[in-house]
Amino acid sequence: MAQSKVKVKVQQFGNFLSSMVLPNIGAFIAWGLITALFIADGFIPNENLAKLVDPMVTYLLPLLIGYTGGKLIHDQRGGVVGAIATMGVIVGAPETPMFLGAMIMGPLGGYVIKKFDQLIEGKIKSGFEMLVNNFSAGILGGLLAIISFLGVGPAVNAFTQVLVVGVDWLVDKGLLPLTSIFIEPGKILFLNNAINHGILSPIGIEQANSMGQSVLLLLEANPGPGLGVLLAFMLLGKGTAKQSAPGAAIIHFFGGIHEIYFPYVLMRPMLILAVILGGMSGVLTLVLLGGGLTAPASPGSILSILALTPGKVSVYIANIAAVIVATAVSFIVASFVLKSGKQTEEDIEEATQKMQEMKGKKSSVAGALQSNDGSLPDKVDKIVFACDAGMGSSAMGASLLRKKVKAADLDVYVTNTAISNLPNDAQVVITQEELTPRAKDKLPSAYHISVDNFLSSPEYDKLIDSLQNGVSEELTEVVEETEEEVAAVDHSNDDDDLLKEENVFLNQEFATKEEAIRFAGEVLVKSGYVEDSYVDAMIERDNMTSTYMGNNVAIPHGTEAAKKAVLRSGFTVIQVPNGVDFDGQEAKLIFGIAGKDGTHLEILSSIAVICAEEENIEKMVQAKTAKELLAIINSQ
Repeated sequence: MAQSKVKVKVQQFGNFLSSMVLPNIGAFIAWGLITALFIADGFIPNENLAKLVDPMVTYLLPLLIGYTGGKLIHDQRGGVVGAIATMGVIVGAPETPMFLGAMIMGPLGGYVIKKFDQLIEGKIKSGFEMLVNNFSAGILGGLLAIISFLGVGPAVNAFTQVLVVGVDWLVDKGLLPLTSIFIEPGKILFLNNAINHGILSPIGIEQANSMGQSVLLLLEANPGPGLGVLLAFMLLGKGTAKQSAPGAAIIHFFGGIHEIYFPYVLMRPMLILAVILGGMSGVLTLVLLGGGLTAPASPGSILSILALTPGKVSVYIANIAAVIVATAVSFIVASFVLKSGKQTEEDIEEATQKMQEMKGKKSSVAGALQSNDGSLPDKVDKIVFACDAGMGSSAMGASLLRKKVKAADLDVYVTNTAISNLPNDAQVVITQEELTPRAKDKLPSAYHISVDNFLSSPEYDKLIDSLQNGVSEELTEVVEETEEEVAAVDHSNDDDDLLKEENVFLNQEFATKEEAIRFAGEVLVKSGYVEDSYVDAMIERDNMTSTYMGNNVAIPHGTEAAKKAVLRSGFTVIQVPNGVDFDGQEAKLIFGIAGKDGTHLEILSSIAVICAEEENIEKMVQAKTAKELLAIINSQ
């Protein structure tokens, strides 16, 4: 148990380090390409453009890391203070790119300002908030910058020099290939981020800055060891492992997602020898031939490696040879393991599940290795309602099912989104019948449910019954975090602003649904919720898939592309006692919706719950005043 906790902590540490670096990889690549192109021995040497190289690596990249690290701790204020603090280490040790220093001072700056904000929360007089916020960030950031300038910068510089000396010693003694003994198993155990982004990349970037390239940047990024294992499964594997290996190899080699081969190694633990020996042979090839990169290759794709290889034929040969040699050695060893072991049909899905358990969270690529056989998964912890825009119908459906899940005392996370944004870890996806094929194309690994009535579908109760018969409780923490985020938003004035009495219209008559939808859209425009273009988008959305929800309710809203035309969230409610035809269904209540940043979801949830009961709908249809109708909605 203790060892497991330590492993989790190290994984979390590695994930945190990567969360500071990965969002800024584009900047690292930009710097690497400029370096490779314009330095004296680059592809197209240009003394003037080469002036960009030093300022980018000295100031831009550390500041981006510091800002991101602070923002991870305390949002934008944390990012600003983290960047200020990082400037201290940059100036305090100008001879060394301060990536390690940024990884220390960025989060520290975010932490300090977070604690200060917690300390003064609720104690600032009204009207002085901005003054206190600005001066606190400036004063604390300045103090941290001075501290980092005087102490942290020189200390990190000294520590970096020790690490560089250690790496040079390994190279001089020919021992660098031995690092694969730690790197390759570390990747399988998801410790690669701690190793790569915490140690190898910072030192490697410093070497690349002074020498034009660094072999350290290819120690972990080489796709050869994983590719060799996948090729062995393609030829000698069995069952789903053999069938899925070609697709996994493409994703791994060209997409640079190394995580996708981990389950194959976990199926046969002896394959760890294949990736270790493959990694060692690749590193040895790099050392002998003088390979290396100008910047981190992330993701570890062959395309990234080629793009960041210095403009020398000899280095290209070295890097390509390292990938080929690592692939060949890994393939030979993996083939021997597969041929000598018991030839049973490997269960890739079971191995993928094991990988996710080791990782401690859902894998972003697990869907590529898993399939759905048409049955509900044994363990369900995430249900997603999806519609075209993720704004209206799916939000209402999610609200209803969330209430049922809560009533059934199930710890299952229920959310909604646009089909185009379906997350890979969604296990159950619920859509309108017309949209189900699109949802299946987007996420074939999920269990899909089609409904024709988001407000009162019998599928909800069937799903709840199935979940009660064996669902696991794994998302309590996620649900609690989501509830905390929702609670953190100030909704005190939402009802007054989102659903105004003046936007409730009674006893309306419409000849067609287009006329009704256009009326609703024009109300939203006049109220300042949307731009004029949103009205046509509402018509377009209904033509794509009917916005009729069932129970005599329609909720017209714009397409996903039209979200940019939404200025702020708002509603209009239109009572049509005699009804208006929505594709063969009669709508007597029309809720026109403009949603921005999720601020409309609380009222939409109330509307969904109210409209699930036909008795409530009848009351709203018979309401004589706008106040009466709003009172019914707000009664939830």
